Amino acid sequence: MSLVSFDQLLEAGSHFGHLKRKWNPAMAPYIFMERNGIHIIDLHKTVAKVDEAAAALKQIAKSGRKVLFVATKKQAKQVVADKATSVGMPYVTERWPGGMLTNFPTIRKAVKKMTTIDKMAKDGTFDQLSKREKLQITRQRAKLEKNLGSIADLNRLPSALFIIDVMKEHIAVAEAKRLGIPVFAIVDTNSNPNNIDFVIPANDDTTKSIEVILEAVCQSIREGLEERKVEKIDSAAAEGEEKTPARRERKGKAKKELIAKEDEAALNANVAGKFAAEEEE
Repeated sequence: MSLVSFDQLLEAGSHFGHLKRKWNPAMAPYIFMERNGIHIIDLHKTVAKVDEAAAALKQIAKSGRKVLFVATKKQAKQVVADKATSVGMPYVTERWPGGMLTNFPTIRKAVKKMTTIDKMAKDGTFDQLSKREKLQITRQRAKLEKNLGSIADLNRLPSALFIIDVMKEHIAVAEAKRLGIPVFAIVDTNSNPNNIDFVIPANDDTTKSIEVILEAVCQSIREGLEERKVEKIDSAAAEGEEKTPARRERKGKAKKELIAKEDEAALNANVAGKFAAEEEE
């Protein structure tokens, strides 16, 4: 069964593309028809593509890797932040910092700077600074939090990017392609789908359309995370069961060796006693 239905997408307005004069010919396979100068997206293909992308994202989540959500356009910011947070994934909803992926160590240094400032506030170092220095550091901390706070837990490069509006986020797409990171994206009729690994043809300009697709995708990620938890529990239980018989076997073996040694000692004592009795006779 599909994660999102044709009717849900239709109600959300996911079928509305851009004006015909703004279209990208590479999107032709996903366009159903033209009406009043506007391209209409084939939602049957959208449903299939959502399922395909969701299945791949589920496997990524199941393997314990991260998916970075990217959406800096006004209509998508809040819904992306909410959905990504609900599945514990990092996201970028402010300006995409150039070199976010290709110069990742520098980004990590900036994130660590936030941690350093927080430590200063806790250990009392902050209180020893002048009023002007405190103000500067507080502003710096707020700026870092705004731009990088949502990726504070991203300790390594993400295994995939999920992008809303590939034209607006073209720098993110370029960096991902350079590093061989797969890109999942909601792609409208004015965009080029050729650089996208998992294309979801749909309206990327309305919050409702974005929300419906993200909900389906995040549901799949959630399932992947749950399956990972279950596998960990089963693995730990199996490991415990394996250890218990092995421990019993070792204990049994040690007990047998101890009994054998005691029997040998008793036998030696009996022999020694017999020799002593014969000598006395």
